[in-house]
Amino acid sequence: MAINDAGRCVSADIAAGLPPAAALFHSLADETRLRIVARLARGEARVVDLTGELGLAQSTVSKHLACLRDCGLVDYRAEGRQSFYSLTRPELMDLLASAEQLLSATGHAVALCPMPGLAAQPRPS
Repeated sequence: MAINDAGRCVSADIAAGLPPAAALFHSLADETRLRIVARLARGEARVVDLTGELGLAQSTVSKHLACLRDCGLVDYRAEGRQSFYSLTRPELMDLLASAEQLLSATGHAVALCPMPGLAAQPRPS
């Protein structure tokens, strides 16, 4: 459940030995995938719907949907020549809601956590 160099979501055992929880959070660390998940939380959508609503290219949306499908978080149903995508795990929204509560409780301090290899950012006074 992490992204490889080809932009595909791969299982945790393939993804450089990441533990499953780390791979899950790595997969959700992308803003575009979070935006897609948030949109799908409101109901199913086609790729064309997502591209219009999110202002993204079809190839970008398709790539991220493939990742989320490979991770088992999103699936689709075919209706004629159209595919309707939806969340497979409603628990995902509970996880994201908990993350929002945590960020609210910490004053969004998590966003200030320096990333490895980057210079530490000063904390506001």
